[in-house]
Amino acid sequence: MDTPSFDVVIAGCGPTGAVLAAELRLHDVRVLVLEPETGPAPFVRIVALHMRSLELMAMRGLLDRLLPHGRKRPAAGFFAGIVKPVPDGLDSAHAFLLGISQPVLVRLLEEHAAGLGAQVRHGCAVTGFEQDADGVTVGLTGGGQVRASYLVGCDGARSTVRKRLGVGFPGEPSRNDTLMGEMEVGVPPSELAGAGVPHRRFWIRPVGEGVYSVVVPAAGVADRAQPPTLDEFRQQLRAVAGTDFGVHSPRWLSRFGDATRLAERYRTGRVLLAGDAAHIHPPTGGQGLNLGVQDAVNLGWKLAAQIRGWAPETLLDTYEAERRPVAADVLDNTRAQTELSSAGPGPEAVRRLLTELMDINEVNRHLIEKIAATGIRYDFGEGPDLLGRRLRDIDVPGGRLYDRLRGGRGLLLDRTGRLTAGRRADRVDRLAAPAAAVDVPGLLLRPDGHVAWIGDDQRDLDDHLTRWFGSPSE
Repeated sequence: MDTPSFDVVIAGCGPTGAVLAAELRLHDVRVLVLEPETGPAPFVRIVALHMRSLELMAMRGLLDRLLPHGRKRPAAGFFAGIVKPVPDGLDSAHAFLLGISQPVLVRLLEEHAAGLGAQVRHGCAVTGFEQDADGVTVGLTGGGQVRASYLVGCDGARSTVRKRLGVGFPGEPSRNDTLMGEMEVGVPPSELAGAGVPHRRFWIRPVGEGVYSVVVPAAGVADRAQPPTLDEFRQQLRAVAGTDFGVHSPRWLSRFGDATRLAERYRTGRVLLAGDAAHIHPPTGGQGLNLGVQDAVNLGWKLAAQIRGWAPETLLDTYEAERRPVAADVLDNTRAQTELSSAGPGPEAVRRLLTELMDINEVNRHLIEKIAATGIRYDFGEGPDLLGRRLRDIDVPGGRLYDRLRGGRGLLLDRTGRLTAGRRADRVDRLAAPAAAVDVPGLLLRPDGHVAWIGDDQRDLDDHLTRWFGSPSE
């Protein structure tokens, strides 16, 4: 029997895997996604989509589909739980958080990928693989196998793909475990004032109508292998707060450590890593899921270009070059937030100092943009500050900018009336932009919305088009 063949096999259909599958399908790449689980998670965990992830969802026409299932929250108060107002000057049309049930989010993203033509196979996982010069043979549970040009491990912190690939995962092991859950409380919310201060070793804050997020240390809770119980939350709250606040009716309960690790590399030959398979860190600031989704959008168009045959020689290498430093920065800021949330006179003194500094709007905004990933600037060489940054959603002829990026293609914004993408109409669209839309003569956007070129010289533009979108078609 012939071995089934695909362009890309993706291990894992969480948010990272589902978004990557959808990105590839925008370019007609044949995709198989393997998901070991046969159904949704048994608990309803609420996750937060930060500004940059919301922008990416808007770029692909998904945000309006997600909004009815979530709850908007102000874009503030999530750096180490330090409560400050929303800073002035957040440069985004989507300057909020969206709290949404993780099973619902995964379902909607998977439906989107499947609607674009991705095949999703539940109850099936990668057991091993062998790669050669032409592709990867992937072993499956049950003894079958498939053949693909590329394999991407989006299979989480315990990634089989990463382990089989032999990629190191250095960092710090978990030293302190924490219990986290969402539940109702018996004490009136007005009496919870001041409880949401992490350096007091517990944290209670509202996340929905009558529902609170509760975070307490796990020290003394016996069995790490078992999920925590509501009684254990009560026990820990009484130990650190003197009361259990009458917690009841849990939505979900979990336990997590503060392990922090970063894969030594994101690619070996035809096998790549994304999401938690490439990086793990404490959940402080709620960045993990967002980091993986952003990995997927960065990788998707580049891997598709490689498969379609027009990718410049080094394009796929820019995935690791761009995303690994971003992950390293996230690991650093979660380390810092974890220390700021620790007990002890040293961390508490630093926390008080930072709390004062965050009264300065620029400091508050910088920290929020760091968590929300809107402050990222990729190194594209010398040029204006906007070069390498994402462009916010703006009004353009016929609607909004992000609506013009739904197909996952590049976009040339031209105020001069004479710039062209040449014979790359299959990869780059052109839009005659009035002065009100952009304040530069010409601007080239990559499919992920980052600015790849700014100027008015066609020859210079041609060089950058070739760098990111390959040679013109014959």
